[in-house]
Amino acid sequence: MTIEHIEIPVLFNQLESSLVKVMEQRKITNPIVIGIHTGGVWVAEKMHQCLKIEEPLALLDISFYRDDFSQIGGNPKVKQSKLPLTVEGRDIILIDDVFYTGRTVRAALNEIFDYGRPRQVILGVLIERNGRQVPLRPDCIGAEISLAVGQRIKLTGPEPLDIVIQSVP
Repeated sequence: MTIEHIEIPVLFNQLESSLVKVMEQRKITNPIVIGIHTGGVWVAEKMHQCLKIEEPLALLDISFYRDDFSQIGGNPKVKQSKLPLTVEGRDIILIDDVFYTGRTVRAALNEIFDYGRPRQVILGVLIERNGRQVPLRPDCIGAEISLAVGQRIKLTGPEPLDIVIQSVP
């Protein structure tokens, strides 16, 4: 997909369709949907509603699980995680906005496993972009996008949701 033609509703529809297909394949009926702060929560809220999930939406802040935590500085913007008391044996749909290096998802999985061992985890992302650094890959995506070196993509919101491409010096 080219950068000039990104339409948020199309991305959400594609992600929802992909999630429904994987849920059917894996026979998942009542998962816990977990959104990774901040953009992942915005996407997870929409997917939670579209998929008509009964369990309350769970929220995850991975700030203390990041492998670059010591480099962020003394005052990271930490938000509250809101997870069920246990995820032991549960099916989980983990949602993020942009999958880039894989490090955010690795940190999220580490935190989730501190709450228990889920039966399985489906990873859904609105956008997967080039640049993976760890051996993880989303199960479900809204779109794959390739960016040039020095560019980054960010979901802004929550209202309205938009995608911004930035040049990084």
